[in-house]
Amino acid sequence: MNFSIRSAMTASALAVGMAWAGAPALAETQVNFTVAEYSSKTGPFFQEMADAFQQENPDIKINIQVVPWDTLLQRLTTDIAGGQAPDISIIGTRWLVDFEQQGIAEPVDSYLTPEFKATFIDTFMSPSVIDGKIMGLPVAASARAMLVNTELLDKAGAKAPTNWDEFYEAAKKLKTLPDVFPFGLQGKEIETDAYYYYSLWTHGGDILKADGTSGLDTPEALAAATLYKKLIDEGLTQPSPTNYNREEIFNMFKQGKLGMVFTFPMLIPQIKAEAPNLKYAVMPFPEGKAKATYGVTDTLMLFSSSQVKKEAWKFIEFSYRDEWRQKFDLGEGFLPVTKNVATLDNFTKDPDIAGFAAGLPYAKFAPTIANWEEIADVTVRTMQQIYLGQAQPEEALKAAAAEINKIRGK
Repeated sequence: MNFSIRSAMTASALAVGMAWAGAPALAETQVNFTVAEYSSKTGPFFQEMADAFQQENPDIKINIQVVPWDTLLQRLTTDIAGGQAPDISIIGTRWLVDFEQQGIAEPVDSYLTPEFKATFIDTFMSPSVIDGKIMGLPVAASARAMLVNTELLDKAGAKAPTNWDEFYEAAKKLKTLPDVFPFGLQGKEIETDAYYYYSLWTHGGDILKADGTSGLDTPEALAAATLYKKLIDEGLTQPSPTNYNREEIFNMFKQGKLGMVFTFPMLIPQIKAEAPNLKYAVMPFPEGKAKATYGVTDTLMLFSSSQVKKEAWKFIEFSYRDEWRQKFDLGEGFLPVTKNVATLDNFTKDPDIAGFAAGLPYAKFAPTIANWEEIADVTVRTMQQIYLGQAQPEEALKAAAAEINKIRGK
């Protein structure tokens, strides 16, 4: 993230308020809240919660703007640079280091009471702590896992795989079925890099080495990329993976067109609503040299430029009441970030949720480093070149590692 925000931070409160369309001409305090869109349920949920808050606090107006994830970072970047930053926003936790370093994020330690802080699960709070300061609160959490279409596996005479060799053999058997693609491989847009990390981590590699340099020039990284390329070349994925984003891959699984897919818990409520007869199982990622899953959190961040921090924090505390957290986590398919909600039967007894949560003890998180999005983009472009046959895996990965090391100053 290469932008200067100092001038934006000094913009007047009047300019910030006027920049938000729909600002009320009333003597009430307005809190501007940018919401990342997870699904079609996201906007209505947050509006319902804002309306309930305003019933209790008629002097505070919560002005919500829902923004798709794919454009959220650019939207925030533009708003900040133009002096139109919101008061609070959902952000990708991986962006938090850049926001903290540039003075955009407000530390919230002084706002957190011991009682409120104690409601959070430490595993999901820790990614938002930078240099001992809490720079935001976990608002959404998930771990990743593999979903298999058990009906297709049975028809193909294949067993659900537990390691990469079994995965490959199952894929070959699934290929014999008509109108079915063995494995859905994402190749464009947000989290294309994550799809590669699943293979990288389970092959024993990592995004960064212990010395902070890129891990893409290692034998493990090469093995991970070569496997995906082999699956593409042998027709064991859908054609042209670089034409498919994650939503399109997930839709194919819901339609019964994919045997196996790597995904997040949010797909489960979609399946239950849109494909209730689909027979599936939640499983860990195939093992290579290691077990791994991707632990992901998003953060609710208070902006340091906000002129209404007290009112914004009051809404933040309201939003973490058990009733709202339960409705949000269940509706979107997230793992709970608060302890009380985590004890509910929905999360302790549901085998699907348990399947995703099982990987948390060995979950990997994206590194909290500066310029993470730029680094991730290098990985995305590299994998796309490999998938398309425009570059050989070893040369492409070495070039990517060198580019990442340059970004990192290593």
